[in-house]
Amino acid sequence: MKNQSKQIFREHGGQLRMSEAIKNGISRYMLYKLRDKGVIEQISRGVYRLKELPPINNPDLVTVSLRFPKSVICLISALAFHDITTQIPHSVSIAVYRSSRLPSLDYPPIQSHRFSNDAFNAGIENHRIDEVPVRIYNIEKTLADCFKFRNKVGMDVVLEALKLYKTRRNFNLNKLIKYAKICRVKNVMLPYLETII
Repeated sequence: MKNQSKQIFREHGGQLRMSEAIKNGISRYMLYKLRDKGVIEQISRGVYRLKELPPINNPDLVTVSLRFPKSVICLISALAFHDITTQIPHSVSIAVYRSSRLPSLDYPPIQSHRFSNDAFNAGIENHRIDEVPVRIYNIEKTLADCFKFRNKVGMDVVLEALKLYKTRRNFNLNKLIKYAKICRVKNVMLPYLETII
């Protein structure tokens, strides 16, 4: 059963939530036995991965995406992923639907933000980090979100990200304005975009 359980983990990228493991025929007892024997490790409450796998590149984003697969990485966490900030995120920022219950997690710490349906669904990119699907807002959507949440993020962080976006990436004014309209911050963003162009 041990080899069969390892194979099930491998077929799912080496990582499973407990509920997924149970659906695939691995009992709780077997999970705990595999953990105690050092075959798998618990990376968060209810999330396990094969110990033989190489270290996780971004364990916080992977853990949050495994625990809350419908959420989207946003704000400073997305800025850091896209490498347009000098800030080091102290928690993982995630977006959820306005009507959703705010998720909570002991580790890594998370900051949940409710988005309206249009703002939530716009600009989602699907990435794979260590074979785990991770949903992250694209750069332009992230910048619009940061303008919207400028009182929480800090205007200095937003302006730094905008400048780094202009110097490090292909500056796309049309996409920025498109997402600014969706996030209802076009009038706020335009003066800053005019000075940076």
